[in-house]
Amino acid sequence: MHEDTSFAIHPGKVQQTNASSFRDIGNLITHKKNESTYYFQCDNCEVAMSFYTESIVRIVMNHESKPRLQDSKAVIATPKTVSLTEHATSEQLSFKTSKLEVYVNKQPFRITINDQNGNVLLHEGDRGMAFNEKGEVISYKAMCETDHFYGFGEKSGFLDKRGEKYEMWNSDVYAPHNPETDPLYESIPYFMTLREGRAHGVFFDNTFRTVFDMKSEEDGYAFSAEGGQLDYYVLGGPDPKSVLEQYTYITGRMPLPPKWSLGYHQSRYSYESEAEVRELAQNFVEREIPVDVIHLDIHYMNGYRVFTFDKEKFPNPEKMIADLRDMGIRIVPIVDPGVKRDPEYSIYQEGIRQDQFCKYIEGDVYFGDVWPGESGFPDFTDEKVRKWWADKHTFYTDIGIEGIWNDMNEPAVFNETKTMDVEVIHQNDGNPKTHRELHNVYGLLMGQSTYDGMKEQLHGKRPFLLTRAGYAGIQRYASVWTGDNRSFWEHLAMSLPMCMNLGLSGVAFTGPDVGGFAHDTSAELLVRWTQVGAFTPYFRNHSAMGTLYQEPWQFGEKNEAIIKKYINMRYEWMPQLYSLFYQASVKGLPVMRPLLMEFPEDVKTYNLHDQFMIGDNVIIAPILAPCITNRAVYLPAGEWVDIVTEKVYEGNHTHLVHAALDQLPIFVKKGTAIVRGNTLSSNADKTPKRMNMDIYASLKDEIYRFTFYDDDGETFAYENGTFIKLDIEIASTPDAIKVTVVDQNGKFVPTYEQINVRILGLHENQRVIINGEVSREEPVILLK
Repeated sequence: MHEDTSFAIHPGKVQQTNASSFRDIGNLITHKKNESTYYFQCDNCEVAMSFYTESIVRIVMNHESKPRLQDSKAVIATPKTVSLTEHATSEQLSFKTSKLEVYVNKQPFRITINDQNGNVLLHEGDRGMAFNEKGEVISYKAMCETDHFYGFGEKSGFLDKRGEKYEMWNSDVYAPHNPETDPLYESIPYFMTLREGRAHGVFFDNTFRTVFDMKSEEDGYAFSAEGGQLDYYVLGGPDPKSVLEQYTYITGRMPLPPKWSLGYHQSRYSYESEAEVRELAQNFVEREIPVDVIHLDIHYMNGYRVFTFDKEKFPNPEKMIADLRDMGIRIVPIVDPGVKRDPEYSIYQEGIRQDQFCKYIEGDVYFGDVWPGESGFPDFTDEKVRKWWADKHTFYTDIGIEGIWNDMNEPAVFNETKTMDVEVIHQNDGNPKTHRELHNVYGLLMGQSTYDGMKEQLHGKRPFLLTRAGYAGIQRYASVWTGDNRSFWEHLAMSLPMCMNLGLSGVAFTGPDVGGFAHDTSAELLVRWTQVGAFTPYFRNHSAMGTLYQEPWQFGEKNEAIIKKYINMRYEWMPQLYSLFYQASVKGLPVMRPLLMEFPEDVKTYNLHDQFMIGDNVIIAPILAPCITNRAVYLPAGEWVDIVTEKVYEGNHTHLVHAALDQLPIFVKKGTAIVRGNTLSSNADKTPKRMNMDIYASLKDEIYRFTFYDDDGETFAYENGTFIKLDIEIASTPDAIKVTVVDQNGKFVPTYEQINVRILGLHENQRVIINGEVSREEPVILLK
């Protein structure tokens, strides 16, 4: 229709063959040091380099201006002045710390990073850093034949991501997830490389849409962004645990969660009335099935308006919350970012009058269609808005709510793009940016606002936050569930590597919707998924409207008994899990781990996606397909004990293991221990009265060390020393099992006075020695 106008010769109609070709940054011209940062002026841009520790180096390339070093939403660490040696030749510069060697070739500018032993971590060959006229930036790296890649946040598919290409763009994906569904709700532009037992990591801190391409070339990979600067951190390792400690050193670690958030959660889209919620709670109590949380999905609200209750369906939410709390159950309501466009709705009125909503550059408020209909969206990139939104949560905390569930915070919008117009301008604390640049951090900043507000309002109690969307650093505020999965066996299987890679991406508190969200679950699938859920860090059963209800009792007494058994097991294992959450809070280590994390030298673990570890000494090998009662289980080095049958299995072998419907194969490494509590006697009081340590005796000369940690599980008093922490050593020899409390710290006084020690598989020639004394009776560790 435009062919008879000048549109016929519009430049955009001409094929632009070189529009996306990348331009190399060129040769090094000069360099200088300013405080803790090195600046390299190249032909076409400037590059900055700074060290955050002896093991962490940051590289920033900006082709438009001087590298910006203060813009990160994810990084909380600052550069350090580390001890290093510098050397220059006519062809190369070198910078060496005690852990890393950074070499800069001058013509052209290329970076190689080695460990202190000269092993290459990252190498730029024919191509290095580059950009194009569209503003896209890219970094090319050489790939070794033995490289395996992990992390990338929330991605479907197998554990090892070699041969994959991933996009980071937070997206609401309700359609069935499958191994190629990408992107999903979380964007964590970070990965770990494992190569012949050694590991290193890369965190690409760019909030634009980014791409990681481990697929297109056999001997190289690349990471790129559609805008901004090339800003990445290299984490030197040298093992997977060290990489995680380094990554969470710069992006933060999770706070200790309230213990109740580690229990069993029951949810549905939706429990639609106070009467239904009360009946649900009563069912749990009468059936003596433990539960800590009931979630309220969007139907609790008045017309989906956040910070409201439907007064007809929920006439007295405060009393309901108090009554359920007396039963040992918390209420966690959903809170979405979309604020209904309604001039008679106080939250909307404030948002407009106080200029709290996202706008276009011309000043018009952006409106998008979500559950309430046309809605405004708070601009969480602005401190003023974050504080306003945080303060609004007094609506919930004043009536006894201690946890919030953030959903639709990609942000999701019901349109073709599934999100906000990328031309929307965010205030960004006085440095305005488009939504195209800040889309991926919207959920992170909503989480920050929510968590900070709840923490202030709960007066010393720990808040719980669950989120669907996030960016690197989300672990500082929220737990993450893997979104709208389905009641398919394939989704159960896919949830394991998904959660393991989230754990390897700094998010220790994660899990899928147990039983599957959409579609109809089956009795067998729900049983098997609950067995897995009992050991995933986050344990919630959630289902969609129009699907079968999937509470523990919905499939008859036989299946209810098995499901109840594993929910109870969750609480028995709570002391062990809580000690691992403590490790996550201080070191960033995941609770649920791939076997490669503990056995990085064992190549058989590198893509082992259907088993996982809890901590460093327990392997879970669930059944992931229907009508299966036998499965192959690979056990790495050591001797492993089936905790039910007490059968011993040799490591470095694959075994065929039987698991009837009521059995979950669990193996504990010989020479190690697990700490468990007593079976709950009441849902209202889940405080353990008895603490038990099971030691799996070994006849070999070996030493195992672990930390047992406990506190009140509810407040921040642990920050002031109100905790108990025991560093315990178990020394095994052919003639003795020696248990020694190497150190005990903290002033918390638990309800139990001792830890009862049980030795399994003790040989008749082995004595039991507790803190240097031979135990004549049932051994115990007395607490000081």
